[in-house]
Amino acid sequence: MILYLHGFTSGPQSHKAQALAKRMQQRGRYFLCPQLPHSPDQAAWLIESLILTAREPVTLVGSSLGGYYATFFAERHGLKAVLVNPAVVAHIQLADYVGRHASLYSGEEFDFTPDHIEQLRRLEVPQLSQPGNFWVLLETGDETLDYRQAVAKYAGARQTVLAGGDHSFTRWGEYLDDIITFAAF
Repeated sequence: MILYLHGFTSGPQSHKAQALAKRMQQRGRYFLCPQLPHSPDQAAWLIESLILTAREPVTLVGSSLGGYYATFFAERHGLKAVLVNPAVVAHIQLADYVGRHASLYSGEEFDFTPDHIEQLRRLEVPQLSQPGNFWVLLETGDETLDYRQAVAKYAGARQTVLAGGDHSFTRWGEYLDDIITFAAF
């Protein structure tokens, strides 16, 4: 089973989630991508409950903020995780985003608060204990996050660093089958 964790204002309707869901369906594999709550504490509760109630082994795939969440839960439960242009220190990287936002796909408006930043801080993983469980996909043209922070944070993990691209990870379609294979072994 792949549990996909989307980014900050994203959702299950994102291109990455939809493309991976379709490929998983074609291969007869179970895929889940919940709409994560805007509150990191509530998102963490949901992710934890999905992992604990899964009927088969879980591999996490997280994009941006979802990569930050995936790191925490992969470490907590000894799971594999594929991280796509992940937020490395979300409580610092998202501090400038305190304020009112709208979800990209639902249009739902929400307030991102200083308390949310503190909630993210509590989910930080200072150092990986099992870097072999991680595969990090990065594009150097990411306009939102500095890919070099992820290269340093995930030293020892499998890393694919591609020149160019952007925060959306433009070569996503090229890696779907490899992600599913990584999840299976």
